[in-house]
Amino acid sequence: MRQVGALIRSARQDRSLTQAQLAERVGTSQSAINRIEQGSQNISIELLARLSVALKSELVTFGDRPRPSHIRVEGGHKLQGSIAVNSSKNGAVALLCAALINRGTTRLHRVARIVEVDRIIDVLRSMGVQVTWYGDDNSVEIKVPENLNLAEIDADAGRRTRSVLMFLGPLLGRFDNFSLPYAGGCDLGTRTVEPHLIALRPFGLEVEATTGWYRATVSHDVPERVKVVLTERGDTVTENAIMAAAVRDGVTVIRNASPNYMVQDLCFYLQELGIQVEGIGSTTLTIHGNANVNADVDYWPSEDPVEAMSLLTAGIVTGSEITVTRVPIEFMEIEMATLSEMGLRYSMTDEYDAHNGKTRLVDITVYPSELRAPIDKIHPMPFPGLNIDNLPFFVVIAACATGDTLIHDWVYEGRAIHLTDLTRLGANVRLRDPHRLDVSGPTHWSGAEVSCPPALRPAVVILLAMLAAKGTSVLRNVDIISRGYEQLQERLISLGAKIETFRD
Repeated sequence: MRQVGALIRSARQDRSLTQAQLAERVGTSQSAINRIEQGSQNISIELLARLSVALKSELVTFGDRPRPSHIRVEGGHKLQGSIAVNSSKNGAVALLCAALINRGTTRLHRVARIVEVDRIIDVLRSMGVQVTWYGDDNSVEIKVPENLNLAEIDADAGRRTRSVLMFLGPLLGRFDNFSLPYAGGCDLGTRTVEPHLIALRPFGLEVEATTGWYRATVSHDVPERVKVVLTERGDTVTENAIMAAAVRDGVTVIRNASPNYMVQDLCFYLQELGIQVEGIGSTTLTIHGNANVNADVDYWPSEDPVEAMSLLTAGIVTGSEITVTRVPIEFMEIEMATLSEMGLRYSMTDEYDAHNGKTRLVDITVYPSELRAPIDKIHPMPFPGLNIDNLPFFVVIAACATGDTLIHDWVYEGRAIHLTDLTRLGANVRLRDPHRLDVSGPTHWSGAEVSCPPALRPAVVILLAMLAAKGTSVLRNVDIISRGYEQLQERLISLGAKIETFRD
């Protein structure tokens, strides 16, 4: 319903209609149109047909093969205005998985309503968990039954998200053996699950990968005090180890832990459940677990630094003055320092607290700037370094700068090649090897038609470059963007971007 609502909103805005005008054309109320566009009201086939006629757009099709959506961008326009950062996708996914720890009621507020979240919720509901959206602030209530029904798990939803791996940690506290669907996700090259298994073996978990499934067995012969040394300081690996530690009576020390934003969100939530977590924000965590948590809690996930970087990049590459509010600056400091070195002019407000009372936020205004290539290469590092998911945005920013920039994406084998699609829009981006790109600028952007790469961040980077490219561009098969962003096209339109969603 949210996807249909987004299509209706986009078609209405493309035809310069207000909600009231559309409501009059189809014989309903303005408030009903508002609820439909928010995805919070069911729509009959008959009303869908009336909306299609009123908007002169075939909104949905029926049949076995859904038609992919595309976007048409009229680039070269300045953006203006202010836009707030939404809560994090990665934080929401981890918190939904962690809700399995709690026998009471968990209420999460300002949750990102995106495809990745929907898939995790589908998996939870298939296990028998009651998950209900409510209110006007994207709140979700989770009630976990005494007995989960893993025999009915939604394998299709599970196989379309790598995040299903994060059920390993909380479930090993409930079962002696269980199965999870084999995980999918973005096309980012080889991504082994072995770091997860190394992290969870000290808790008695063994996993056998079979065709389409992970078969897990759990030994409960585990000492009261457990030490875990992670071989990879990964975010989801750390979260899995934290949840495994939380569901057992005992003390766990986790070393080489990721202190990234979604990990901190998870730790803050566990503290709300009454679980003692020491060392939040550091690479060593000590967790005093509890096998019988029963608490009614409310929690607000923190803002998403990757979305913040996306929105700032939109202003930077179009040479615009825009303000991005609610930026989680603790997780953006290296990015802003790098941009400052490249000559970006910006201003920043004093810090204030996020809704969770923990995360530090600021508002950032970027101004048109003459950018220059940095002296050193740009590369990601685990927090507090430059965020791995923010690195692709520096490719399109470097393409706007004068000089040569080396981008080193050492984490993923397959992501860098997707960013060479920027050459279709006029950029000089050369693949040195699977992990390194040479970028020369400044670029004289020009419109083109590009097929969306099968990786979230490169897809968004190409969309942002199209905002800077003079003329008309088409980005085809953009459904992957909805995996990690809530109504990104519509939000860019609110800043003055000329974007139209369409289907063939």
